[in-house]
Amino acid sequence: MADLYSELNVGRGASEADIKKAYRKLAKELHPDKNKDNPKATERFSKVTRAYDILTDKDKRAQYDRGEIDEEGNPKMPFGFGGGGPRAGAGGRGGFRGPNGEPFEFGGEAADVSDLFEGLFGGGRRGGGGPFGGFGRRSAPPQKGADVAYRLEVPFEDAARLEDQRVTLGSGKTLDIKLPPGVEDGTRIRLSGQGQAGPSGNGDAIVTIAVKPHRFFRRDGDNIRLDLPVSIDEAALGAKVRVPTVDGPVMLSVPRGSGSGKVLRLKGKGFTGRNGRRGDQLATLMVDVPDDAELARFLEGWSGRGKANPRAGLGV
Repeated sequence: MADLYSELNVGRGASEADIKKAYRKLAKELHPDKNKDNPKATERFSKVTRAYDILTDKDKRAQYDRGEIDEEGNPKMPFGFGGGGPRAGAGGRGGFRGPNGEPFEFGGEAADVSDLFEGLFGGGRRGGGGPFGGFGRRSAPPQKGADVAYRLEVPFEDAARLEDQRVTLGSGKTLDIKLPPGVEDGTRIRLSGQGQAGPSGNGDAIVTIAVKPHRFFRRDGDNIRLDLPVSIDEAALGAKVRVPTVDGPVMLSVPRGSGSGKVLRLKGKGFTGRNGRRGDQLATLMVDVPDDAELARFLEGWSGRGKANPRAGLGV
């Protein structure tokens, strides 16, 4: 089985941010929804997800780095049995040798020490019912069922407001899940016990969130940006205008003499951050100049009144 770091294409010293970035890239490439006819990609996706689960859990990562658990997250066999112990060889029925390589002998014959192990471990080569199952090997603990991965598309506005989402599992069971503060594209939510069945219980369901793009809102950290068109008279004279937000339309005051590019702030109309506080909506004014003959005649007359050069600050 491949090393967990290799599965994610990162080094052992990778930060949690590097691991998350690597997982998101691989998850997009390997997700079952994009590889319905490629079982190898689906299998790799499961391995990548398992690697991510262990390496983003500080305790499990530390255990893995110390060699205490394997790539499945199961405890490794203790005491070094199963490969590093005494070797069977010629000269003795038990295969045990002394410090100079000679077989242990009693009365001129090589001793069969299997009875010794039977007494110590309750079964020896017959695999009796002692705690180590014969010759010091401890039987592996029963495993939980496999985790199952899901992808859930969430509307932009729902993600901003942390609206509960409904997910249908492979079993046909439907659950409502709560979105966590700070949710973003690629956020993973674990549903305990909702995976495949196993000898020691069910695995988990791993739900990866995909936040749908919006047709005019853009996310900027916990803030939301919007290009807001205003008419030339609203910008020049000032006005109250109706503005969309993820919580519904609100009224916004446009100051007199506003130009394109001016940013107005609507507090608390952004995404809910990990700290539990909502960001803001930032509306960038875009002055709409119509193709109007009467306006054109007015501006032609006005332009000759010695108006200031708006590009003077640029040195031109």
